[in-house]
Amino acid sequence: MLYSAMNQALTTAAMCNKQKLCSRHRWRDRVAIDMPSFANPLGLWALMGIPVILLIHFLQRKAMILPVSTLFLLEKTQREASTGRNFDRITHSIPLWMQILAVMLLAWLLAEPRFPMARSTQRIAIVVDSSASMAVFKEKMIAGLQSELPKLKGFATDVEYTLLESTAGKPRIYAGTSTINLLASLEAWRPTAGLTDPAQSLRLARSLVSREGIVIYASDTPADGLPFDAKQLAIGQAIENVGFTGVAFETKDQALLWRVTIQNYSDKKITRTWQMDMGNGALTEPKTIEMESRSLATLQSNFPSQAMRIKIMLSPDDFAMDDTLYLIRPAPKKLLWFTSPEPSLASLNKKLLRAIDNMTIATQAKADISLISYDPLDPTPIDGNAIVFVNDATQGGQYLSGGIIAEKNPLVDGLNWQALLIRETIALEIRPSDQVLLFQDKRPLILLREIPATQDRPAAQQLHFNFDPRLSNLETQPSLIVILHRFAEQVRARKVALAQENLETSQPLAIATKSITPAIPLTLNKVDHSGKVLEKKQLSSSQQLLFPDEPGYYQYRQGEDLLLDAASYFADTREADFRQCAEANTLTEAQATAIQAHSVGDPYWQYWIFALLAALLASWHFIKERKQPTMA
Repeated sequence: MLYSAMNQALTTAAMCNKQKLCSRHRWRDRVAIDMPSFANPLGLWALMGIPVILLIHFLQRKAMILPVSTLFLLEKTQREASTGRNFDRITHSIPLWMQILAVMLLAWLLAEPRFPMARSTQRIAIVVDSSASMAVFKEKMIAGLQSELPKLKGFATDVEYTLLESTAGKPRIYAGTSTINLLASLEAWRPTAGLTDPAQSLRLARSLVSREGIVIYASDTPADGLPFDAKQLAIGQAIENVGFTGVAFETKDQALLWRVTIQNYSDKKITRTWQMDMGNGALTEPKTIEMESRSLATLQSNFPSQAMRIKIMLSPDDFAMDDTLYLIRPAPKKLLWFTSPEPSLASLNKKLLRAIDNMTIATQAKADISLISYDPLDPTPIDGNAIVFVNDATQGGQYLSGGIIAEKNPLVDGLNWQALLIRETIALEIRPSDQVLLFQDKRPLILLREIPATQDRPAAQQLHFNFDPRLSNLETQPSLIVILHRFAEQVRARKVALAQENLETSQPLAIATKSITPAIPLTLNKVDHSGKVLEKKQLSSSQQLLFPDEPGYYQYRQGEDLLLDAASYFADTREADFRQCAEANTLTEAQATAIQAHSVGDPYWQYWIFALLAALLASWHFIKERKQPTMA
């Protein structure tokens, strides 16, 4: 029976030893053969206790001379100080080595050693701020990433990079495992967008690297509280900048005059020079302009009569996007105008010809817009785009009563009709598809009619006034010219014709194109000042149409038809102001996270604690005072 119990105990002990051995082997399989790193490197400062211990042991007690008759009694003597502590050579002793061992064990435990795991991959997603101001600091950002990325690999054997822009919907700049290729992709990348919100791109980045990966937001301006546990690398600094912010045109004495605005974004007075490229490469003499801090200035001059395209240039600074203003002679699409010969429309016709740009008289068959006087008692069909007024030959009845209410529509938004007075007249026939824009009580006053397209004619719009303007004070209302001008611009926007415009970079576009089968896609051409094509790109019909994000001259064509000839300039004052740019770096936190994710802790830390306690106890045991020997 005793033999059975002993045998069972030995078997249990062997199994325990086997489990421990297997556990150690599993830990070794997970850990790569490499030097450990420390999650808390500051713990190594505990090693400074070793010099302190050695210094203390140098200060030995001076021995008391005791005459004895027997030499073997020397081993029993206790060294006591007779004249205080003196600096002496170190004496090897068990307490000394136990104390040094205790300090080393304490430093090891405090530093929290981590051992690398075998076959692990560190995933890093970098979201770069794609706003235009980053162009100034792109090289600095590349240098910062080149320095920081190797540290973020930690103990991982492999690394995977994903490089995204902060502008949502943009394709990835880079995806792969090479740091060199990633930095090369950044070299070729150009930040040209306006102010962007990186939240959506950071969300995508976090989903790509999962919870254990690292998400970095590289920008020129520090951001507070980045979402999705993103770390920050801000590399900006405040710089001085002066640039163009806008342009306007005016016709004076049959000459086209341009007027541009310049802003000084810095907090001190700055002097710049400017000159104009006349459109043929010839430059005007440089002129000096002095600007106080945070001030605006205006420049103006005549547009050269023989030039189609010109440039206005400031002396360069660090931010080049707003130093050059590309301009083209503006010319909206030409509108062909027809007016009914009724005398009641003569006065209104003159006002509209003065108020609406680039509009010429034409026949009704060719007109883009017709101004029509319509008799409901003698109805005749009205084709094409038209502005229609009721023609009532009677004297009219009483003034209409009731409140005037405008419906929600771009044609009447913000217009005040409360002073409008109208006598009762013959009413138009209102169709169910008509959209009423203005009511007085229950009577429709102004309505918008959509004419669907047929095989013989395109779709059209008609603006109907359901009263005779002669029996009202309509012509004295400022809102009248505004609503007619808005309607004419809607018709102009729908017309397929050439327009020459000055636009801001990245501005949304709506270009009217020919509806033919098969469809002909739009082509975007970048041209020089003479109109020579420098670059050509075919546009997809499914994508949103935005003007290019780089200043310059551009043309949009459908087949051989030129639809838009334009110049673009940068005028985003938020991106041109660098006063909030600064540096910030929170990647140190990511380094600790990377070490934790791809390493394991010391599995023997419990044993080191026991060894530390044992060393302290041994040291205490050997240094406690011994009893003084008694004299006989």
